[in-house]
Amino acid sequence: MNMNELIKEYLRIKQYRSFSLKAVIFDMDGVLYDSMPAHDKSWRETMDELNLQHIPYEFYLQEGRIGKSTIDAVFQRNLNRSSTEEEEQKIYARKSELFQQYNSGATMPGAKEVLNYVKEKGLTPILVTGSGQPSLLNKLDTHFPGIFTPATMVTAFDVVHGKPHPEPFLMGLQKGGNLAPNQAIVIENAPLGIEAAVGAGIFTIAVNTGPLPDSVLRDAGASLVYDSMTTLFTELPGILSLAETLHF
Repeated sequence: MNMNELIKEYLRIKQYRSFSLKAVIFDMDGVLYDSMPAHDKSWRETMDELNLQHIPYEFYLQEGRIGKSTIDAVFQRNLNRSSTEEEEQKIYARKSELFQQYNSGATMPGAKEVLNYVKEKGLTPILVTGSGQPSLLNKLDTHFPGIFTPATMVTAFDVVHGKPHPEPFLMGLQKGGNLAPNQAIVIENAPLGIEAAVGAGIFTIAVNTGPLPDSVLRDAGASLVYDSMTTLFTELPGILSLAETLHF
């Protein structure tokens, strides 16, 4: 289906006559920051130090979960039990230590342009991330000045149920001004994040900035898949124009 048909399909399935866009909701890692390689490497090395086996691309597939859920998934497979709170804190501290060593802090090419365009269009940018990494969260206003405020951010510290549960995105709609799902679109890069956004009823666009095939993101429910934030930037005017004019 072309973009026109995909947007109409969303409206038909969700039983909306049209979009009434007020906000664009962004994931952070792999969307705004080129941080996923560092997350992946730090998770793998932490688990290797504990002799806990992990599957290929596990931490790209697990991306978006809060730390405890990621650790629990590895524990269940290796030890047939959940991690204790003490184990979780120790493991996440080690993972965070390694992440700070490996992460370059580089922003994703095209991210700043997309965010600025969203603001110029009068839409509210909202952050919804499973991250609890202060090293990134504290630099958002440095790298993307004037885009997000604490009132428009949902992080690992705010939710009980992380992605793929829809709670983070439902909270994002709330922070955007008690919005309905057809008043926002989501930009995500991870299958669990896409699943969460679609579960919250929101039209979801994927940017595939990692090693997973596009099919994994489509199977998770993404309506559109692009290969980078730079490509999304070129396509976004057309997407927003269609969202403003199409009716079902």
